[in-house]
Amino acid sequence: MRIVVVGAGVIGLACAYELLQDGHEITVVDSGLAGAAASHGNAAKIAIAETGPVPAPGMVVQALRWMLRADTPLYVRPSLSPGFIRFLVQMARHCTEDEFRAGLDLHLRLASTANELLDEWQAAGLEFEMHRRGVLLAHENAGHFQDHLRYQDVFAAYGAEPEVLDADGVHRVEPALSDRVQHGLFYPRDRQIEPDSLTSALAAHVRKLGGEVRENTRVWKFDRGAAGIGGVLTARERLPCDAVVLAAGVWSGPLSRLLGTPLPIHPGKGYSLDYTPPPLTLRTSLTLEDARVAVTPLNGMVRLAGTMEFSGFDKRVRVRRVEAIKRAAAEAFRDWDPAAPHRAAWAGMRPMTPDGLPIVGRLADDGNVWVASGHGMLGLTLAPGTAHTIRRLVRGDTAEELQTSPGRFRRARRRPRR
Repeated sequence: MRIVVVGAGVIGLACAYELLQDGHEITVVDSGLAGAAASHGNAAKIAIAETGPVPAPGMVVQALRWMLRADTPLYVRPSLSPGFIRFLVQMARHCTEDEFRAGLDLHLRLASTANELLDEWQAAGLEFEMHRRGVLLAHENAGHFQDHLRYQDVFAAYGAEPEVLDADGVHRVEPALSDRVQHGLFYPRDRQIEPDSLTSALAAHVRKLGGEVRENTRVWKFDRGAAGIGGVLTARERLPCDAVVLAAGVWSGPLSRLLGTPLPIHPGKGYSLDYTPPPLTLRTSLTLEDARVAVTPLNGMVRLAGTMEFSGFDKRVRVRRVEAIKRAAAEAFRDWDPAAPHRAAWAGMRPMTPDGLPIVGRLADDGNVWVASGHGMLGLTLAPGTAHTIRRLVRGDTAEELQTSPGRFRRARRRPRR
């Protein structure tokens, strides 16, 4: 089968690689360079520890406290756009205990095979930077720490129980932390991956296996025939196909409208900073939970990543948000030099959905378009499982859709009002 994969981020390339294993003819197209959008600047880790959906109990109250300050972990730029307001209202409705638990379970299920699949990819010859240092969720606030403990039964169901740490345990796992950090959860199975190395390896193997990766190729239109989408039109040519995989990150929303089934995907901007050389030596990867800043040691560098900014399709770097990330590291570590040199700050747009869950499944019940998007801040963590799911869906195994089907949004629109 001829399949066009729209999007050459980590999700699209992983889907292309997995689909090639079943003998399909694969062409990947992207409006930019492969791996250069949200995949490039992510937190660089397979973070089973942090698979909870963004809509969470208490989020609305916290967002109201933060939304007018530009240096907080969550910032919402005021907007009168009806679509944006509707998105925020829908997200607020999903901030319940039951939905958070269900979303956490779904994410854990989708992420549970990530390490196994990554090992398979390396065994098949893909060369990328990967470390097995685990992840420490470092807490200053005892209340936030107790909130995390409430969900450990869900993690336990997937064999992902953390080591619960007091102050002495935290500093045993990571001696570089300051005394401000008094509580922690250590997940030893979590890994670190330099994302550019992974997307480069996937793109190289897609080509090696006979597929194509066409960069700087924008999709303008889809040709619809009696059997569904029969071609993908770019500025230069028409690519005939038997099926399409829509994996274009935040641009999956606008592209889905061209396909006649709009998906509620909105951009949530995140930032990252790369310190080369590292300001200090770290034993593990961390998330500074009170500031919501990830700290990931990689070869020759340390990456800081964080914040969630709802400001539309705006890739501008806001200095106050960058300074807040730098301040979090300076306060959390004993010997962090606030003036340590780093590369230019990066900002990228994550594809967010109102219920905080990815969209993985057939776009329309009788169509030949599959969606792999809406992964929010978990694109790298969920990429292997998503690609494996898409591979099985294209084979016809509809049981693989879990609760991630695009149809959930159609059902929500049809639900009668009370």
